Amino acid sequence: MSESGFAAGLWMFGQFIDRYATDAYGPAVGTLEAIGLAAQVDGIRALDINYPFSEPDLTVEQVAEVIAEHGLRVQAVTPVIYNRTFRHGAFTHPDTDVRQAAVDICHRAVEVAGRLGADYVKLWPGQDGFDYPFQVSYMTIWNNAIGCVREVASAARQTRFAIEYKSKEPRTHILFSTAARTLLAIEEMEVDNVGLVVDLGHSIYARETPADVLQLVASRGRLTDVELNDNFREWDDDLSVGSVHLLETLEFLDAVRAVGWKGPLKLDQFPFREDPVEAARASIRMIRRLEEVLDRIDSAKLRDARDRQDALAAQDIVFSSLIGPRAIQS
Repeated sequence: MSESGFAAGLWMFGQFIDRYATDAYGPAVGTLEAIGLAAQVDGIRALDINYPFSEPDLTVEQVAEVIAEHGLRVQAVTPVIYNRTFRHGAFTHPDTDVRQAAVDICHRAVEVAGRLGADYVKLWPGQDGFDYPFQVSYMTIWNNAIGCVREVASAARQTRFAIEYKSKEPRTHILFSTAARTLLAIEEMEVDNVGLVVDLGHSIYARETPADVLQLVASRGRLTDVELNDNFREWDDDLSVGSVHLLETLEFLDAVRAVGWKGPLKLDQFPFREDPVEAARASIRMIRRLEEVLDRIDSAKLRDARDRQDALAAQDIVFSSLIGPRAIQS
């Protein structure tokens, strides 16, 4: 399943700041340095890179050169439409000029993605949504967001786009909050070059069943990327893969196989207190171990149990491969 290797968000190797450690959890890490750290992780072959870069004077050519030197490639370019400029929204901002500024950044990201040879442009409008009851006109922000994404996608028909949904943070309610809601929005856009990023942690966080959601999105022909991490379901903790929801992660990887996913598996983690290189290595080890578990499962028996919707039989088959046969045979 991971024949295409792994990808990672470049932010995973950067500096982390939150509202408590405003002086950051570590020293500043430049874009080129972060690329070098990612290259230390065996298995990572591709990167998701934010644009504009954190350094104003850094050029696309410099980034491309360092990526090539490390034998990596760019999988995605993610336009930064969620910083202070867009604290009141990007595609849903009440000011037309600010919404247009967000669209313009996305247009530039398309051009940069082309120069870097990226597979697609990822849209994560995390500031789009609301925080309080009665704050917004719901249909107005819905229509504005759909219109802005449609404008971006229609202007670059040969470019693939993907929306990464998330239920909350930094807003208490993000507009593109679930897979189903985002699929509905894309349907209204009436464009064929916009898909979804299914992030395992975001799906858990949204109280979805990740394996179910992945197959639903794939069945609609909208699966553009697959990201993995973990959390405690109350917050987007972005922990190492399989560290909390081991069984759901296993089922998610089984679904990845079921839909015939051929792309890399992307790590989206925020190791605030851990070494990012080691955190990435830990996730890759876990994914490979879980793939070995899937290889050991008797697929015919599991299929039969599922056809009968026999929960206990299905669980027994999976647990036998995960932790060994039953100690007492009944």
